Amino acid sequence: MSRPSGTNIALGAWTALVFLFLFAPILVIGIYSFNGGRLLSTWGGFSLEPFTAIVDRPTVRHAVVVSLQTAVVAAVLASALGTLAGMAMARFPGRWTGPFTVLLLLVSVTPEIVDGIALLPWFVTLGQDWSLLPFSNGYVRLVIGHSLFATAVVTYIVRARLVGLDSSLEEASADLYARPVATFFKVTLPLVAPAVLAGGLLAFTLSLDNTVISSFINVSGTTSWPVYVFSAVRSGLRPEIAAVSTLLLVVTLLALGVVARVLKRSGASVTDTMAAA
Repeated sequence: MSRPSGTNIALGAWTALVFLFLFAPILVIGIYSFNGGRLLSTWGGFSLEPFTAIVDRPTVRHAVVVSLQTAVVAAVLASALGTLAGMAMARFPGRWTGPFTVLLLLVSVTPEIVDGIALLPWFVTLGQDWSLLPFSNGYVRLVIGHSLFATAVVTYIVRARLVGLDSSLEEASADLYARPVATFFKVTLPLVAPAVLAGGLLAFTLSLDNTVISSFINVSGTTSWPVYVFSAVRSGLRPEIAAVSTLLLVVTLLALGVVARVLKRSGASVTDTMAAA
């Protein structure tokens, strides 16, 4: 067995330092989430009290609930729209595919602050001119704002999944006189289900940490958790903020783990899927 060379050892050490640099702040927040002090910067001993803030403090509980509800609805909306868009791009390409791809790229690369500035007057105008529609509702604003980028992500993943699949099963269904709707639900949708699930979970995680857009379109009574944390920083970070953030981080990591597992079981890695997209 050959011994590792000095170059390999140096590269391994450098990689370890890079990972330590990236994840050290997260580890610090995880440790200080058990801080029993009044402020996060002052260690007051080990305590589980910060984790009970979700139950004991209504403002914290409400912000977490708003974020979770918004993330679920935005993920469902993005999954539905992204699945249809990805299927159309893969199975019904045409002259519209190029401009539509450019539109998706614009949605993906546009800075969130630009989206937030654009969405705010749009919602205000729609809320005044179309009073019968719920554009003044904070939940509706958050769901629409969060699902914009997420829809593009789901579209990329579903399209990549369908491009890598043979359309013979769908053609066979049509040859057997199945209607397009029946073919979609009984053939196409089961084939792309892993990609839809992966895209939906990614949309969920993207919505959870959306701060910029949420800050612009936020309405009183529907303050999401990232906005609550951003406003709380001005008066000093408290341990319950680190505790809830740690819990949401665990939820995010579990969701990403499920995404990787689903894509692996479906025969594609995350890297391969995004490369095909």
